Amino acid sequence: MPLGYGLVATGAGQLPWSWVEERLGAARNYWVVTSRADGRPHAMPVWGLWLDGAVYFSTDPASRKGRNLAANPAAVIHLESGDDVVICEGAVESTANAGARFGPDLAAFVDGYDAKYGFRPDPGSAAHGVYRMRPAVVMAWREVDFPATATRWSGTAVGHA
Repeated sequence: MPLGYGLVATGAGQLPWSWVEERLGAARNYWVVTSRADGRPHAMPVWGLWLDGAVYFSTDPASRKGRNLAANPAAVIHLESGDDVVICEGAVESTANAGARFGPDLAAFVDGYDAKYGFRPDPGSAAHGVYRMRPAVVMAWREVDFPATATRWSGTAVGHA
């Protein structure tokens, strides 16, 4: 975490990566924040999964967020809680643009989504676009002991304890 807000440069009291993964895995709703062509932000909750180091979600490519992501893949995905905070930043890719790179992850997404929400998205359907963000930056903290727990991972540190 950058210095400021009373943050310290050393890791004393900072959160472990496992804390982030627990919250991302257990979340029911994920807020996806994209940018419109004119730069105005657009925020919308979606159902999704934390799977193999990435946030996966489904949305209609013709939706506002789908159109925004097609024009600019940069996004923020965060959880609902302001008390146990997890914020992910990075580029979102669509299965429509990724081809075989999604491979078995796509089947795992469909199975995991069905297990979590009781709904089986059809990635072959034009209305069920599947998207993935492998975060480039993750920020997390607990409000109860902020700023001591404020932790930031970036680059190769994302996904590591």
